[in-house]
Amino acid sequence: MPPRLKKWLGYALIAFVIFYLLTQPATVGNLVLNVFAGLGGAANSLSTFVNTILL
Repeated sequence: MPPRLKKWLGYALIAFVIFYLLTQPATVGNLVLNVFAGLGGAANSLSTFVNTILL
């Protein structure tokens, strides 16, 4: 892929993300909450696993 095309595709992706953020803020908010909830659950599971091994 030529570097110029790669650069313009990157700009197009950034523009799409900004457009999506501006037109669907509630959906994006729910997505962010779900991502952080999933990360928190994974951290909790890892903590439980490590505590089980060490005790």
